Amino acid sequence: MKIAVNSRPFAINNLVINSAALLLIYFTPALSHLLNFPLYLIEPMRLVLILAMLHSDRRNAYMLSLTLPVFSYAVSAHPVFYKMLLISAELTLNVWLFFMLSSKLKNNFAAMLSAIVLSKVAYYLLKFGFISFALIGTGLFSTPIWIQAITTVIFSAYAFLILKNSKETKS
Repeated sequence: MKIAVNSRPFAINNLVINSAALLLIYFTPALSHLLNFPLYLIEPMRLVLILAMLHSDRRNAYMLSLTLPVFSYAVSAHPVFYKMLLISAELTLNVWLFFMLSSKLKNNFAAMLSAIVLSKVAYYLLKFGFISFALIGTGLFSTPIWIQAITTVIFSAYAFLILKNSKETKS
């Protein structure tokens, strides 16, 4: 999955993805209120991160994984500081795992699914530790597991379809 990093379309992809990411994160609270639906349930940061992993490059994906939670914290003080650190760690691990697994597994659905699941397991283990040390409030799961499972399968299917189509176009 190589992308020509010096190309104009590549720079435009990064600009569009990064701008959309910041706007989505910035407006998520207002959109949730307007739609009367908690948009955090669909994991907007992970959604944008997956778009970056599939439509730009790993440097951009890493940059977003580290900065989106910080941006959210800076503009809305949500999530709380320690949860922001957890989310940054989880998203960064998700990026690393996906690129590592996609080169080893040769199955993009399995690579994305495994990367998301393993990064979520790490997140919940760390979150449990943060709760134990009273760094964050109680409540291990704020999003029901069934919703997380559905979004994980959807994101993984999207990765499979996008990367399958990009391989077919190159052939």
